[in-house]
Amino acid sequence: MTKSKKNKILAPKLPKGIESIKGEIDGLEDEMKISNQYISNCHLDYQEAKEVCFDGVILKNVSLKNSTLSNLELIDVRLENCDLSNVNMKGAIIHRLELIGCKLTGINLTEATLHNTYIKECNGQFALFTFSKLKKVKIEESILEYSNFHDSRFDQVEIEGCNLKESEMSGVKLEGIDLSDSNIEGVGVRLEDLKGAVVSPMQAVDLSKLIGLVIKT
Repeated sequence: MTKSKKNKILAPKLPKGIESIKGEIDGLEDEMKISNQYISNCHLDYQEAKEVCFDGVILKNVSLKNSTLSNLELIDVRLENCDLSNVNMKGAIIHRLELIGCKLTGINLTEATLHNTYIKECNGQFALFTFSKLKKVKIEESILEYSNFHDSRFDQVEIEGCNLKESEMSGVKLEGIDLSDSNIEGVGVRLEDLKGAVVSPMQAVDLSKLIGLVIKT
């Protein structure tokens, strides 16, 4: 089946030669702004801060596990091989972000706004995206088992080769979204949400249970 037309995701606008602009952070504080830096190989676990802003930053091999960063801003940021497990980023504002090979297990992005976001080869089991707004977002080759997108708003979202087993997507309008090469076994979804979604023949058989069909073989 032919894939739908791709949406152009804007990449982060990073300073030229940013890899040479080495930065260090000992901790995060309320209303702290980190700009135009390359930060690598550090642990910032169990941080608690409000309204932190990362702008024009690369984070590589950085751990922020179990941190609470409410109203976080990520503008023109790339995260590579970072650990954001159980990070509370409720209400985050995100624009031009790349997440590559990151651990996102249990991350809380409830009520977040994600624009121009590219997520690739990440582990987002149990991730929370409830009531979030996703516009021009591509999620590729990532694990999203048991994640929760309940009542989030999708606009120009692409999902390719992902594991969405047992994820919750009720209240999400999936029209135009191609799920045919992703695992949607046991996904929680309402019949009306599936209108216009693209699925494989095998997936269609599984989803037929939503309308009470019994497939005779």
